[in-house]
Amino acid sequence: MDKTIIIIVMAIILASGIFWAIQSGVFTKISGVSVQATPLPQGIVLFYGQGCLHCADVEKFISDNNIDSKLKITRLEVWYNNANQQLLAQVAAQKCNINTNSVGVPFLYDGNGKCYIGEVDVPNFLKTAAGIK
Repeated sequence: MDKTIIIIVMAIILASGIFWAIQSGVFTKISGVSVQATPLPQGIVLFYGQGCLHCADVEKFISDNNIDSKLKITRLEVWYNNANQQLLAQVAAQKCNINTNSVGVPFLYDGNGKCYIGEVDVPNFLKTAAGIK
């Protein structure tokens, strides 16, 4: 096998391993630095991922319908923020009794014990909460 192909395959495997370790918090666990969970803000909380296409669709809905002028929504990014990831898992498990392995974004907590997931359920909740027909 050509050495170049072997080097490329090894680089891809190494990059994948590093990416997984960063996403799963392995380096945080090894370093002993604990990440404090962010306290849950009052009211409606929208968890999203930077670069998430479904989240962008929800943001477009919010913008197109002036939802921010009708509702106070706290946005928390979870793909690049370990504390917000932990908070999302905590909210899903404790407030909404959802298995944290199946939680994705966009994820909305209504502040009253109900959760909405996805680019259909989240806008539907926001539409109702904002009084849009």
